[in-house]
Amino acid sequence: MTRTEQHIAIIGGGWAGIAAAIELTLADRRITLFEAAPQLGGRARAVQWQGLSIDNGPHLMLGAYAETLRLIDLLGTRNTLDRRRLRLFGPDLDLRLPRLPAPFHLAVGLATAHGLSWPEKWAAARLIRRLQSQNWKLVADAPLADWLHHEGQPERLIRRLWQPLAIAALNTPIAIASAQTFAVVLRDSLGGPRASSDAIFTRTNLDALFSEPAQRWLKAHGARLHTGQRIRQLRYDGDGWRADDHPDRYEKIILATSPVETTRLLEGHPTAALKSALGRLSWQPIVNLWLHFTDRLILPYPMQALGEANAPWVIDRQETADGLVCLVASADGAHCQMDRDHLLSDWLALLEQRCGPLPPLHAHRWIHERRATFAATPDRPRFHAKTDLPNLWLAGDYTHPDYPATLEGAVHSGVQCARSLLRALV
Repeated sequence: MTRTEQHIAIIGGGWAGIAAAIELTLADRRITLFEAAPQLGGRARAVQWQGLSIDNGPHLMLGAYAETLRLIDLLGTRNTLDRRRLRLFGPDLDLRLPRLPAPFHLAVGLATAHGLSWPEKWAAARLIRRLQSQNWKLVADAPLADWLHHEGQPERLIRRLWQPLAIAALNTPIAIASAQTFAVVLRDSLGGPRASSDAIFTRTNLDALFSEPAQRWLKAHGARLHTGQRIRQLRYDGDGWRADDHPDRYEKIILATSPVETTRLLEGHPTAALKSALGRLSWQPIVNLWLHFTDRLILPYPMQALGEANAPWVIDRQETADGLVCLVASADGAHCQMDRDHLLSDWLALLEQRCGPLPPLHAHRWIHERRATFAATPDRPRFHAKTDLPNLWLAGDYTHPDYPATLEGAVHSGVQCARSLLRALV
């Protein structure tokens, strides 16, 4: 079909919906994208605070994020990224991956790591080697804590290395997290090619990095965007889909909305199994504390753990404004129930232990995302891009078969959803 004969609607303008829209536009398809919020970006977006544009939560990317980096290159914003060798840095651990080809970068990194004994280093290397020999696939998934103990990992190694890494990557406590999903994270970080393990930080906010240039690119290439428009109802009339009272008919439709919103939009349609699976997803929070000090902090690496387990990580955002950092605590824990004043005091004390005397605090802001990500558990339901409903597809990080809730999971899902839809047009 020619571009004028084909009309595809995408509901949801987060990173998955944006990725699907770009991929379909590159294939010369006629696109209309609806987003309920005033701006694109979804759960990875900027918010305004005292004249600053901060993110609702900092997001770390890796060199392995091939689809995300491909689209960032397309949008021309690669120069706003800061690419560093991966360094897992905390009060009792300092593990740096040198610029050596794999697997020597990991071998040397573990051998020279501070804070781990030689038996612990050997145990970590043995675990990675075992996963490599299994092509990063477990015989059976299991809770991560149980699997690590079954693999003979020392308790201190779990506390200092595996647990903080898993909580940061999976946003799920290790008592319930998926060991298989963690194996995928290890494959693409410590166990991947050296360049794939690089940590990538943003020098700007997420809107300027992705959603704003994506909006400009899509408009320039003929896509129609409707922001600030929440679709209330979808109807299928046998020939195509209609959204609310919009006059257009859409031959195909992609739901790139949250699972809760997707369930709502599917009301009245015969999708009991899909809605049941969506309802079985569980959720995990992320607590972000933005701190704006009156002067710069000296941080030797843009991301540092301030302790073990659920202790926050400090993310350096002083490229945006002097003295601006964010403390991030992933997954459920005691901090989620603590009084904010006490938590502020505790976290400032942890930061001072790492950085020395702090400048005066000018302002702070809490951003508590209670349903920040799906829980990456062994029993979480899996989804296919193509649904049983005619001409309806799904996109979103929760549809990625392997990844936890990450930017790459969202972008990859959008790209694969678009490609699945394009195959159906052949």
